[in-house]
Amino acid sequence: MGRVNFDLDVLRSFSTGVALGSYARAADKLGRSTSAVSAQLKKLESQAGTPLLRKAGRGLELTEAGETMLAYAHRLLEINDEAAAALRGVDLAGWVRLGLQEDLGENVLPGVLGRFARAHPRVRIEACVARSGQLREQLEMGALDLALIWEADGSQSLAHGERLARLPLQWIGPASAEPLDAPWWMQQQRADRSRSKAREPLPLVLLDAPCPLRDIVTVTLDRAGIAWRHAFTSASLAALWAATSSGLGLSVRTPFGLPAHVRALDRTGTRLPQLPSMALAMYRAQAQPEPPVARLAELLREAVAASTGQAQG
Repeated sequence: MGRVNFDLDVLRSFSTGVALGSYARAADKLGRSTSAVSAQLKKLESQAGTPLLRKAGRGLELTEAGETMLAYAHRLLEINDEAAAALRGVDLAGWVRLGLQEDLGENVLPGVLGRFARAHPRVRIEACVARSGQLREQLEMGALDLALIWEADGSQSLAHGERLARLPLQWIGPASAEPLDAPWWMQQQRADRSRSKAREPLPLVLLDAPCPLRDIVTVTLDRAGIAWRHAFTSASLAALWAATSSGLGLSVRTPFGLPAHVRALDRTGTRLPQLPSMALAMYRAQAQPEPPVARLAELLREAVAASTGQAQG
């Protein structure tokens, strides 16, 4: 039996179609006709020797074999793109000073910096994890070349920035709590709940001040007429997740990169008010950054788009 060599161009069409939820949109994004993309998918299924997609209502969904193929397609395309970037940037050298907030450092840094370091071994990176206010100050002082910062509505924008995503803020509680065992604030509030119980202050698990998110949460609760108290504060996001998972109180964050031991709560039937959204912005120290900075910015943009499903451009 001959060796099967999958076509990377075909795999890219397959992967893009799944990501966009439509092969018509994939064709438009890739600059091809829908019939050409359809022919590529038929070729891929022929090479795989099994259906990769099946009809589901008006759309398509992956078969079990399709799920397996998609995982390998992502790996193959990543290696291909990494190799292409390495060859394009073989002479890339210099320094990049990068700043991120803690949740981004845990979820974006490992993959992006590993890929960047392999492709551009002559570029040295200095990365720091800090709060948004500190990152802004360092950018303005010229101590950073690039930074990813969460911003609330009304935040003053810095120069040379772009919004990468906008995500809703959500109430966060323990992942392991069962409905009957959960603290009162995680249960649906019934009309016969006692007045004293209903007025019990909502315990909050939030970062130390100053923190824009902390202000958003307390102002939102005040406007909703809900009493609250600080049950746990810390400068460490990891400490907040530990306190939240143990049931000390509720935290608030976007769904980006939540650890497995906490979860976003369903507000249905509760007194928890709806929260606004926050934007994730990327700022550069210069309008026309040096090539190493521009390349790392490109990888960060791609990583955020892949993690949030909010492709830019």
